[in-house]
Amino acid sequence: MKFGKGCHLNLIDGSAFIFRAFHALPPLTRKSDGLPIGAVAGFCNMLQKYVEDASGPDAPTHVAVIFDKGSHTFRNDMYDLYKANREEMPEALRPQMPLTRRATEAFNIACKELENYEADDIIATLAVQARAAGGRVTIISSDKDLMQLVGGGVEMLDAMKNRRIDRDGVREKFGVDPERVVDVQALAGDSVDNVPGAPGIGIKIAALLINEFGSLEALLDRAEEIKQPKRRQTLIEKRDQIEMSKKLVQLDCETPLDFTLDDLEVRDPDPDVLLPFLAEMEFRTLSKRIAEKMGVKAPVIAETPVAQPGEAGEAAPEAVPFDTGAYECVRDPVALAAWVAAIRDRGVVAVDTETTGLDEMVVDLVGISLSTAAGKACYIPLTHKAAGRGDDLFGSDDLAEGQIRLDQALALLKPVLEDPAILKIGQNMKYDAKIFARYGVNVAPIDDTMLLSYAMHAGLHGHGMDALSDRYLGHTPIPIKPLLGSGKSAITFDRVPIDEATAYAAEDADITWRLWETFKPQLHRAQVTTVYETLERPLVPVLAEMEMTGIKVDRDVLSRMSNAFAQKMAGLEAEIHELAGETFNVGSPKQLGEILFDKMSLEGGKRGKTGAYATGADVLEDLASEGHDLPARVLDWRQLSKLKSTYTDALQDHINPDTGRVHTSYIISGAATGRLASTDPNLQNIPVRSEEGRRIREAFVAEEGKVLLSLDYSQIELRILAHIADLSGMKAAFAEGQDIHAATASEMFNVPLDQMTPEIRRQAKAINFGVIYGISGFGLARNLRIPRSEAQGFIDRYFERFPGIRTYMDETKAFAKEHGFVRTLFGRKIHTPEINAKGPRASFAYRAAINAPIQGTAADVIRRAMIRMPAAIKGLPAKMLLQVHDELIFEVDADAADELTTRARAVMEGAADPVVHLDVKLTAEAGRGANWAEAH
Repeated sequence: MKFGKGCHLNLIDGSAFIFRAFHALPPLTRKSDGLPIGAVAGFCNMLQKYVEDASGPDAPTHVAVIFDKGSHTFRNDMYDLYKANREEMPEALRPQMPLTRRATEAFNIACKELENYEADDIIATLAVQARAAGGRVTIISSDKDLMQLVGGGVEMLDAMKNRRIDRDGVREKFGVDPERVVDVQALAGDSVDNVPGAPGIGIKIAALLINEFGSLEALLDRAEEIKQPKRRQTLIEKRDQIEMSKKLVQLDCETPLDFTLDDLEVRDPDPDVLLPFLAEMEFRTLSKRIAEKMGVKAPVIAETPVAQPGEAGEAAPEAVPFDTGAYECVRDPVALAAWVAAIRDRGVVAVDTETTGLDEMVVDLVGISLSTAAGKACYIPLTHKAAGRGDDLFGSDDLAEGQIRLDQALALLKPVLEDPAILKIGQNMKYDAKIFARYGVNVAPIDDTMLLSYAMHAGLHGHGMDALSDRYLGHTPIPIKPLLGSGKSAITFDRVPIDEATAYAAEDADITWRLWETFKPQLHRAQVTTVYETLERPLVPVLAEMEMTGIKVDRDVLSRMSNAFAQKMAGLEAEIHELAGETFNVGSPKQLGEILFDKMSLEGGKRGKTGAYATGADVLEDLASEGHDLPARVLDWRQLSKLKSTYTDALQDHINPDTGRVHTSYIISGAATGRLASTDPNLQNIPVRSEEGRRIREAFVAEEGKVLLSLDYSQIELRILAHIADLSGMKAAFAEGQDIHAATASEMFNVPLDQMTPEIRRQAKAINFGVIYGISGFGLARNLRIPRSEAQGFIDRYFERFPGIRTYMDETKAFAKEHGFVRTLFGRKIHTPEINAKGPRASFAYRAAINAPIQGTAADVIRRAMIRMPAAIKGLPAKMLLQVHDELIFEVDADAADELTTRARAVMEGAADPVVHLDVKLTAEAGRGANWAEAH
């Protein structure tokens, strides 16, 4: 097909696809030989999505993926420092570059690159040729350098955001039409490509100047007319540099190509070419998906373990294909006894439970699955109900036939599940252990594939079984939703037919076994064996015991608080309506925005994609800080509304009817830093800064004759920061028992401690904690409600007074960029996959990397304390109930509270020893009372 009028050319920025794939996805290696393939996998998925989406009336007739041939181009001859700031290509990406070219060709898409020219130059030349031939062009990229091409039938598509960039989009980005983008870039320069530009002139000022004078040349010719002396001087003195910058950013639209537009005609992928390439890369899921769409058989890819053998002579487990039809349904005690014998012979078993729901404290056990080798698994149905589908959806409450009695099955399994010589493997074993514990079976010892993955891969991806199976085994598990249904017609697992349940449940045990075989040998190579063995696995039984104990909650107190909050909210609503001059739904962001910015004409109104004004907390806080009463009252109303709905109302529903207590569930693998999360209900985020938030803790009470005891680490993260960054002044202040925030303020502002004011201390406190979390001048300004320049001055002075912090930050950032992870003092590895990203993502990644060793070390310390605590308080009439960040809450007989305080404090304050000797002593502050508010 000859390219001409009516044709549509798609030009894909291949380099952008590759780098986006590399930085967005976790490291991935080919299982057979360890070759890095993460970027290739992401690139192939992007190409497949492109092929799937490229249909309909806007489908391309011609397409090409354009790559950079090498790092040296004609621009380097023009200016030897061009792109000198660019970092070396990551070693893991280097061998993947040629594979992405092969991938493009495998998808039967034209793959083009040219020595001495950038991909952007090839794209520019093709776009100009296509436009001249009467065709349309879509450039699939978000690269700002390509925006100079937009217009006259050429537009861009940001594939990540699915957003088209036309002339209006370019004007929004640069403040000028596409024809003048190079003029703006020449003035503003580009730090990424090391284009010098005009010092001190950014994009906004550059756009104003170009719009005023019409062009860069006119501006430079008339620079004497510029009123600002410094700007005028820069334009005059740096004219040669600015003109050279324009040549650097101007794309070459006459690049000598060795092909024509006609060579880029769209061609369907050839399954005989594409599928063998995907099989060679061992992309199982993508191969299956593409084969299904092509209507051909997927290639057989041998299943091999992710890791190579870890010890000399260690053999890789033999690959066994998944065959759910081969799983055994164990229906009688004789068959189960044979499995028990096999487990004893093997000395290890993967085990999983099926239940009627997710709340371990109330659900019923439906069945148990076991696996003793890859591909060898069974399901033991126990309490499935008689069939009932169709009109009789929920069936009978009678048990289905062909099941072992629950008590018989548990009697046979209990000895092996409790045998200390037999290892039990689970995926999120804490759930299954609690289920078994409710039936009188104490499962131990254990391994947990979720936690094995977490110890090695924290920060890279989630650790749920389905995701791990897909990523590391190349196998997509049977989904649960088709079995249970959804909405009003959803059923519980005991209503699933036993044959369907067998395939699903036994597969879970099989996957768990294979994940264990894959992960366990990798621990020592990842250098996280100690982390798993001392911080992850031993925490499981401790948390399970805490969760099953729960904490007593007084429903009457919550009910009274809910009523009080409702009355106060009604009063605030009346006040808000009076300030607004009309009634409206205070809970409606749309109506609130119209009141604030249309009716009251307050400044700062910004409309979102839906056309409604943004009215988030940050917007309202800014307005409130300017003295506007209505947004301040709305903030108060929202806080009360959240407390009422999230806590005083919802907590009542979480009170277990049998125990009268709330049983939260802790997520061990939720945060990359090791901090625990709490769910159903979340007890970690009950606010403590407001009086109303603190009052909610009054509803958490001790049983009659007991008290709640709280031990809370005092400023643990600042103490760890002082140790890690070797801050002598801060260490001395802690050693002398000084108020650390007052001491910091005295050091920063040269104010003697005896003359310290609350305001100066408050500012120092905000900076102390802000620095740990990488706060910016903008963020500190908002927190303290002071000008941004003043806030930035505080931060700059802080770094001057505590230079060790800057050194720590720079060294941590450099380590993360080199290795892709940071470590805590206890060896926890926290991956930083975004650390080499560009733009706002990079800023966030830097802050996270700097904070992770501090927050992660604090999390490790309290984990160590929790793991040691049961042995330390054994024999006391006491139970550990909750962990909330740096605080542990116990319930204890009133007359044993002093002894518990002594023992628990000793454990907490010595939790780092003997692995890490901190230069700053840890201290735990204790409190007690009839309820949590009194104890805190």
